[in-house]
Amino acid sequence: MRKNKNNYAVWSSRIKKQTSNNFKKIGSSINIDKRLYKEDIQGSIAHTEMLYKQKIISLKVKAKILWGLNRIKNEMEKKKFKFDISKEDIHMNIESRLFELIGDDAGFLHTARSRNDQVLTDLKIWMKNSVNEIDKLLIKIIKSLTHNAEKNIKTVLPGFTHLKNAQPISLAHYFMSCVEMFIRDRKRFKNSLENLNENPLGVCAISGTSFNIDRWYTTKKLKFKKPTNNSVDTVSDRDFVLDFLYNVSLCSMHISRISEELIIWNSDQFNFIKLKDNLVTGSSIMPQKKNPDTLEYLRGKTGMSYGSLLSMLTILKGLPLSYFKDLQDDKELVFNSFDILKNSLLIFDEVLKGLIINKSEMLSAANVGYTTATDLADNIVKNLNITFREAYKITSKIVNFAERTNLSFEELNLEQIKNIDKRLNKEILELAKLHNSVNSKKSYGGTSFENVKKMINKLKKEI
Repeated sequence: MRKNKNNYAVWSSRIKKQTSNNFKKIGSSINIDKRLYKEDIQGSIAHTEMLYKQKIISLKVKAKILWGLNRIKNEMEKKKFKFDISKEDIHMNIESRLFELIGDDAGFLHTARSRNDQVLTDLKIWMKNSVNEIDKLLIKIIKSLTHNAEKNIKTVLPGFTHLKNAQPISLAHYFMSCVEMFIRDRKRFKNSLENLNENPLGVCAISGTSFNIDRWYTTKKLKFKKPTNNSVDTVSDRDFVLDFLYNVSLCSMHISRISEELIIWNSDQFNFIKLKDNLVTGSSIMPQKKNPDTLEYLRGKTGMSYGSLLSMLTILKGLPLSYFKDLQDDKELVFNSFDILKNSLLIFDEVLKGLIINKSEMLSAANVGYTTATDLADNIVKNLNITFREAYKITSKIVNFAERTNLSFEELNLEQIKNIDKRLNKEILELAKLHNSVNSKKSYGGTSFENVKKMINKLKKEI
């Protein structure tokens, strides 16, 4: 085995001219994939132990390689390792250092594997850990939303459709609707672990290997569920990357939608909420301003997550099987998306903990726009035993009259409503008051105070 000296690539025995400097700059991935060093060493240790178990390498070689790998890991953890761009990626940087430490025996490490299966193994291990990290952050978000809900069960605000006042709801019900989004995100990320849990190590470049390797052994060592089934598909497959990027995009979209709503609620026109001072910024020219920049950051970063997903889809759409250099970009897209989502979840959790609710403004807004008109129609159906469509027409007439005379439902008198339909009585209007309206929605999933309280308690037990 030849020692990998100087700055020559491992394939220099076949390709006589050095790679052009321009391509070296763009072809090197070390500045991106060096964050995979733990996973790369973890995979190499498992691979080495398997090679020894299968009698492919000797005990002496195994011991030297494991000593060298642990030494390199220690150097990296202590920030003493010098990454070399000429070595192209994390795999060759580690291998080159291993040659320096233990000599030619380092060459045995790459027996029965390729960088194709090596990088996939590293990335999958990293992504499994990252999915678990995201899950913990999502649990924090769910807890913060639930805590806000618990404090606002009887806080009433208008629920919107088309950004117009629709029906009154409990603010707790709104917060719990956001919880449902993040519960789905948790499920999606957990489902993605199924595809991540297949071990690529041992498929080599494309066709497998003639060495008597044990892929089930490395699968167990690296805590995968099973080895992948087909070597060609394995080195071609980036479906698990798309799953991850899609899940990040969807989760980011949920954060963005809620952020947009909170930006609207924070506006002077709505004045439903305020943000604590540590969550806002000022203006360079207007002394009075307190801008919700944290929420705008969250809304804006979603576009970058979408961009990563679209980029990966575009890279894959024209690729025949199996491995191509195009696939090298998957790591940068995954890392960037993860970093953005992690930061967004941390900031979003701070925002949720720093909300100041203007309950009186919400209640006042809920009284605008005849938001209990549906309740009025429902009560007419119940009291007069007529169809909902007939009740709808009667209620529309009441709303039109109230609007013309600038009166609320509660301000209408018996004579006025009987002029619209003589069968009506004052009791029908009483049942359309805001709190009565909210509390009457007892159907499963509805906004009644009792329902919301049950859902909060149920979720607290589950989380």
